[in-house]
Amino acid sequence: MDIGNNSFLVTGGASGLGESVVRAIVNQGGNVVVADLNKSTGQDLAEELGDKARFIRCDVTSGEEVQAAVDLAEQTFGGLQGSINCAGIVIVQKLLDRDNNPADLNEFSRGVNINLVGSFNVARLVAASIARRVTATADDKGNTEKNTDQGVIINIASIAAFDGQVGQGSYASSKAGVVGLTLPLARELARHSIRVMTIAPGVFATPMMQSIPEKAREELETAVPYPKRLGAPSEFADLVTHIINNAYLNGEVIRLDGAIRMI
Repeated sequence: MDIGNNSFLVTGGASGLGESVVRAIVNQGGNVVVADLNKSTGQDLAEELGDKARFIRCDVTSGEEVQAAVDLAEQTFGGLQGSINCAGIVIVQKLLDRDNNPADLNEFSRGVNINLVGSFNVARLVAASIARRVTATADDKGNTEKNTDQGVIINIASIAAFDGQVGQGSYASSKAGVVGLTLPLARELARHSIRVMTIAPGVFATPMMQSIPEKAREELETAVPYPKRLGAPSEFADLVTHIINNAYLNGEVIRLDGAIRMI
């Protein structure tokens, strides 16, 4: 699928990795609906990018708000060809604290709800939009052009799904759930010629990383075998655009991490 003139929904698209994806798609001629909770930043980004971008405030756990984002894409750009689900949060808490008090269940659930349920919510509504378009353009016998890529859903997991650290119970398990969604959804949506992929990024130079102490950041860089640095958001965006353009990538999880393995 060529990005040019196709339209995509990017959740968490106002900053960080999501912003890099938005810019890369627009630079390749695509249209983007930027869905994010950060209204001011999202609006500024959409205004900067011009007619190729629209912003909508969106909570990925809300069916109504995600559907509104899908509707905006359909009304503005004539439909959707895919989504990149970058919205997510990091919950850090141990199962037991120093006094052996149990973790806050609501906090655990909040991470799972946003990272896992939110990804499923976006995927189901975007897939429905694409499937309706495919059905509407089928011939009299219900057939579409064979082996023609109709859409792609890219979910974002994390290396924490495989290498979870102490205190990452909510984050690691929710991202492992995103990994687990990949193949079942790819197999189900194959009949609509919709692909499903997942990226599991390692440590990237995002605004969140800029907030941690310099010594901790240097230790992370040292832990990466090669190249010994944090990943650049543009490198993440490069992988996203490659997945969109490469129709034979389907049902797989790709680690993008410089070979780091957290222990």
